[in-house]
Parts: sequence; C-alpha cells; structure tokens
Amino acid sequence: MDTRQLETLLAIVHHGGFAAASRAVNLTASAVSQQVVALEQELGATLFDRSRRPPALTSKGAEMVRTARTILQLANAAKSAAEGGEVRGTLAIGSLRTCAQSLMPVAIASLHERYPDLSFRLRIGMSEELMREVAAGQLDTALVADHVAVPLTLRWTEVLNEPLALLIPPGIDARATEDVLHQVPYVRYQTRVPLARQIDTEIARFGAEPAQIITVNTMAAVIGCVQVGLGFAVVPSVTLQDIVPGSLRWLPFGSPPIRRRLGLVHSPHSDRSEVLGALSKELAERGAAL
Repeated sequence: MDTRQLETLLAIVHHGGFAAASRAVNLTASAVSQQVVALEQELGATLFDRSRRPPALTSKGAEMVRTARTILQLANAAKSAAEGGEVRGTLAIGSLRTCAQSLMPVAIASLHERYPDLSFRLRIGMSEELMREVAAGQLDTALVADHVAVPLTLRWTEVLNEPLALLIPPGIDARATEDVLHQVPYVRYQTRVPLARQIDTEIARFGAEPAQIITVNTMAAVIGCVQVGLGFAVVPSVTLQDIVPGSLRWLPFGSPPIRRRLGLVHSPHSDRSEVLGALSKELAERGAAL
C-alpha cells in the first residue's frame, strides 16, 4: 500500500467517480482503476460495488476511506516535521459566497506571504454542505454561519460578527430604515442560506411588507440591482468592501444594528493547526474593521 493509492481512493470519493478522479489526479481512467484493484487485492476486500453506476463504496470501502484520511494526515505531518517544520502542501478552504470576493482572498494572500510553500484550494458553497465536507476530511476548514449545527467532531471559532446594512439606491433621500422599507421597492436575496432567512425574518419584525420588485440568488447581483436603482436591499457589511466608495448610501439595519456571526469550522485534531490559527487571526482582524 502506498500513499498514491490512498490519494486516488479519496479523489474518487470526492469527485464522484473514477473518470472525474482520473482528471483530478492526472492519471488515465485505466490507471485509476488499476490502483484501486491493487489496493483491494492487498487488503483482501472489495472497496467499490461496481454493479452500480457510478460505483458506490461498500461498507469496507467507507471504512478504508476514513483510515486513508488519517494515514495521509499523519504522512503529511511527518513530512513537514522532517523538512524542518516548513508548511507545504495544499490547504483546502471552504467559504460562503459573500466572503469569497474580498475577505477570504485577502486573508489567503496574507497567509501566502507567511507560508510561501503552501498552495490553496478555495471551495465556495453553502454552510451545510461545507460543514459536511470538513467533517468528511475533504476540506481542512470552512467559513460558515453560526446557524448551522456543528458536529461534535468539529470545532467552530467565531471570526466575524458583522452588522447588516440597508443599501439604498441612487436618488432616494429616505433617512430612516422605516421610510425605506415602506417607500422603496425591495430587491430580495432569495436562496437556501441562513443569511437569506435572517434578512426575511428581520424585515418581518419591522412590521413592513415592502413591495418586492425582483428576487436574486447571489449577493453580487443583489448589489448590482441596487446600483441601477431597482430598489433597496439588506446586505452583510462584508459586501460593502466591493462597492465603489460614494456610489451608494447605506444605513445600519436595525437599532441596534442586526448582526451576522461567522466562524471557521475545523477538526480539533487537524495537523494544520498552526496555519488554521493564522487564518483565523487574519479573518478576525479584518472582520473587526467592518
């Protein structure tokens, strides 16, 4: 058994099939299949049910996947120690879309200066799916909302406690939140994420039913709709970094301002604890400035 076989096994699971895994690990599909067969022969167990399309893990296969993740983590830690503690390899990070345009890239750039031999993989997704991928060992860490239940095997550390902002389209002179909610059309962020549900809930608490002009499923498009004057929107403060200064006016949403909490989730037994601590510090420092 060698680590290449284990890496191939995890690639098949992560990418959902032999063909997709072959592209990810830069091998032919035949070579991927041969590595799996060799591993099965060495273990004396069938890892995939090949009667299903795509092939599915057997119970022994699922057990081996968990073992492979542990072995590779230990191998990476040993390699790092042998190289004098230099941090190498790839750090797999998950992020919510609202933090992926500026906050997370800036933090990663700072990490790269500190750990020049480290490369990165950034995966954008929703809190629930990112949490599952961290638990499965497919991601080292992920920036997720605090609304999501954290498994006992993971640790969640707050790095961002940001206020929500009421973004006002050009030409609107309203100075109070209530005036905007009652007088200006509403650009609604509508998607299956905690932030969208939080915004809907807080608007309802104002007792307002703003006239909805459009629904959008990305925050970048929400801001674009406000910029062209379609209506107001409620956005997290982190997205204001991507707006040209002075191009839009905004108000704190609520009194006191309603806030959103985000945190990094990771395994407490990760061999990347030093890097994850540095990432957490970077995000917290930048988040404190919002």
